[in-house]
Parts: sequence; structure tokens; C-alpha cells
Amino acid sequence: MHASEKKEKAKKNTSLRLDKKTLKALKIIAIEQETSIQKLIESLVKDYIKEHGKLD
Repeated sequence: MHASEKKEKAKKNTSLRLDKKTLKALKIIAIEQETSIQKLIESLVKDYIKEHGKLD
């Protein structure tokens, strides 16, 4: 992997607090879609940002 590819894949951590019902629903959706909560949230956030014209 080239340095430029590593830079593109570098990620930062953030915290997210959700109420129990929301987190449980999110876990169920992730299981049903055979994905992780991380990937699900990342996809949702990217879609939201694209919709608002702020993602490169």
C-alpha cells in the first residue's frame, strides 16, 4: 500500500452517545444487513454529508 493510500484510509475516532432503544435498533439493523455498527454509521454520515454538499 502506498503512502497516499494509507493517508486516504486513515481514520479518527469519535464518541457517540445514543439512548438504549436507538442503540438496540441500530444493532439489530447491523446484524440484519450483515455489517458492523461502525460501517453502518459511517455510511449514514457520508450520505448525510453528500446530501448537504459538504463531502469532497
